Amino acid sequence: MYYLETRNVVKQYSGHKALDDVSIQVNEGKIYGLLGPNGAGKSTLIRIINHITAPDSGQVVFNGRQMTEADMAKIGYLPEERGLYKKMKVAEQALYLAQLKGMTRNDARQSLRHWFEKFDIKDWADKKLGELSKGMQQKVQFIITVMHRPEFLIFDEPFSGFDPVNAQLIRNEILELKAQGATIMFSTHNMASVEEICDEIGLINRSHLVLQGDVDDIRESHRQGRYLVKVRRPADEPTGRKMLDSSLYQWDNLTESSHYWTWQLRKAGQASMPDVFKEIADRFDVISFEELIPDMNEIFIKTVQNIEQH
Repeated sequence: MYYLETRNVVKQYSGHKALDDVSIQVNEGKIYGLLGPNGAGKSTLIRIINHITAPDSGQVVFNGRQMTEADMAKIGYLPEERGLYKKMKVAEQALYLAQLKGMTRNDARQSLRHWFEKFDIKDWADKKLGELSKGMQQKVQFIITVMHRPEFLIFDEPFSGFDPVNAQLIRNEILELKAQGATIMFSTHNMASVEEICDEIGLINRSHLVLQGDVDDIRESHRQGRYLVKVRRPADEPTGRKMLDSSLYQWDNLTESSHYWTWQLRKAGQASMPDVFKEIADRFDVISFEELIPDMNEIFIKTVQNIEQH
């Protein structure tokens, strides 16, 4: 049983189909990356999961049953467009919103104290939100999202507006929340973040789910059999680049420096990689030899482009 599913969700706005038969599956205790170009339908799907809008057809299933309004207290949602009250005091609105999620005022105070100390912003508790910098406001929004200890968290572009130091802080907190048992949906355009923290991904393009699965499995399925070789530059180069030629592999993209040669290769026919490596090791002083497995950025671009062309 999946922790959260959308089953055949369809949503249309005035002639435009935002989501067309979208079914995602999120496993408990995992970080699920919801990816896609601008306008693909990600935000619409997130709004449907949060009961902000309703699907035209299909359903959202939570822990094996159709999600209800009562389940909203178990969700923490950090929207891309931040929406706190600028003229309201920071602590005052944090306590108010935590109580809307079902916390007692006393529990909310304890949780708020913990997070304000952790993020070193307790001195700002009685300030109006509008008096804080954008980065500080982002921290407050993150705290309000997590302080009621939700079991399911949805972060929509959580690093937007943060400098690298604070982005790393938030990244670490997301991973800590996962370690504590939370299930997380994470929407971003930053593919480096996807590889760093996501266990699974779903890629939406033109209103359709076009790719879904475990990140490592997806990368493995896109292997192209290309390798990167780095060797120490030979002291004696009587035949120059001909030293690279072989019946066991094809090579290209040679880069030469004063100390090293680096190139890419793909094995030929039925040649085995141990034989390829042995031949190179017999000819050169090998520094490194590694397979070039496509990263999520390459896979994202390739998948979207293939769909655009068909």
